Amino acid sequence: MTHDHDLVLRPTEAQKAAALAPPPGRTGGDLVVETLRGLGATTVFGLPGQHALALFDAVGRSDLRLVGLRTENNAGFAADAYGRITGEAVPLLLSTGPGALMALPALAEAAAASAPVLAISSQVPVAGLGGGRRGHLHELRDQSASFRDVVKSVHTIRAPSQIPSVIAEAWESALTAPHGPVFVEIPEDVLRAETIVPQVTGVDATPHELAPRPELTALAAHWLENATRPVIIAGGGVVRSDAAGKLKQLAERLNAPVVTTFGGKGAFPWTHPLSLQSWLEDRHMTDFLEDADVLLVVGSGLGELSSNYHTFFPTGRVVQIDADLGKLESNHAGLGIHADARLALQALLETVAERPDPSAPERVRLVLADIAARLATQDLALEQELLGSIRTALPARSPSFWDMTILSYWAWSAFDPKHPNTMHSAQGAGGLGYAFPAALGACVAEPDTPVLAVSGDGGAMYSIADLATAKQHDLDVTWLIVDDGGYGILREYMTDSFGTTTATELTRPDFVALARSFGVPAALTSPDTLRTDLAEALRTPGPSVLIIPATLRMFAPTHVQGCPRAG
Repeated sequence: MTHDHDLVLRPTEAQKAAALAPPPGRTGGDLVVETLRGLGATTVFGLPGQHALALFDAVGRSDLRLVGLRTENNAGFAADAYGRITGEAVPLLLSTGPGALMALPALAEAAAASAPVLAISSQVPVAGLGGGRRGHLHELRDQSASFRDVVKSVHTIRAPSQIPSVIAEAWESALTAPHGPVFVEIPEDVLRAETIVPQVTGVDATPHELAPRPELTALAAHWLENATRPVIIAGGGVVRSDAAGKLKQLAERLNAPVVTTFGGKGAFPWTHPLSLQSWLEDRHMTDFLEDADVLLVVGSGLGELSSNYHTFFPTGRVVQIDADLGKLESNHAGLGIHADARLALQALLETVAERPDPSAPERVRLVLADIAARLATQDLALEQELLGSIRTALPARSPSFWDMTILSYWAWSAFDPKHPNTMHSAQGAGGLGYAFPAALGACVAEPDTPVLAVSGDGGAMYSIADLATAKQHDLDVTWLIVDDGGYGILREYMTDSFGTTTATELTRPDFVALARSFGVPAALTSPDTLRTDLAEALRTPGPSVLIIPATLRMFAPTHVQGCPRAG
């Protein structure tokens, strides 16, 4: 009789031969590369640094594609976008101390957006770990401590034989729902040391599936099918788990209106009769959601933006599905279901009965009409015209990336993404400079698809150096910069709150000449010509820049006065 504990995986003859005669001169850096290739990685992002040179040397001798950006933070944004677009874990290679710390804002955004970034950083030699304070270059008292509250998990390697197992563990962590960034640090001497560890030939890092508990989905299904006014809020978790199709099936079976959060853009078809679109910063929508007798929240924590700045207070039952355990009932009491959105929606589809409701599309139409009427009183034709021009010019399947700028704030509520996982912004952590480097990462992920980045002039200055990256790799990105001579949204906030502004006005370059100095085509455009100019830029292979001088305005807030919008 064979027992489970007697079962072992026996090496093949080829594996035996490889173990007996591993290639000479291999280092810890080679073990990292072999493990990444074994896990399926094809592309890495990052910047070299003194302690990480052995790792970059190993990458250079491999078939991995290395995309090097000009700052670590921008490399992190590019890796974030690559992970969002592909759903794959993507390595981000960093150097010790300042190099690693420069990536923290990007990793914070990846954490907020559940992007599976595998940050691999060098570290001082082993003798300097644990607070040894030997005075090494780039030495920190505890480098990993700077990342522990930002990323999903932190992993430290102290010997070459640990490399394959630790990287596989980190890879699995990054891809287990909720996806997110992880941090691995490897001392310089471990990366440089020759190793007798055999060539890595097999690595298993299958992510864990997070299935819902059946008694919870059964109760949720009972509430939903017997509801009078059910409504669904779809968040970024629906997009990350590739569950948009299941969401649509459930909404149609229940005849439940659906509103998407800003992180969940594209999770539900924009023009569907049950679509409430994304107008969460509007009191008409807040009132509609509060009136629901059963509210199904999928893949959202109902945070500041999704709750109209915490002015939303549901009056009916709440069912909240989220893969992040800490977000369950963090803002509103209800039935919390800890699960991947796709698996939970599938469980509901297997359980819930059809709920006829011919009045639902009319209720959706009326609330959207109320929102349109409110906007019509505010003289916002320019902003709506620009969004319309962008939507017309941008191919339906093209990804777009939006920085923290007024036009992006508009896009969160008013832009139709056409398809799931095609519209991305930095609204998770709210840092400037996201759009352009993220768009570069998307270009690498989908090389045959034109990609759009939208920035303000202030945010654009964070990313100018990577025009060189776009040119070097001939990436098919069009960068639209809205130039209003300052931090436009902060200008509005300060004027509204204090009656005057401080530090919001900027001296900016001639963006057209600056882009051309990198060898990147650039031109001025206008509201009248934007649609034509943008369509032409997107049709033309390679990088390009369009500058539109315009001072835009936000629509009037509907949350409690004195509570500023994030950004």
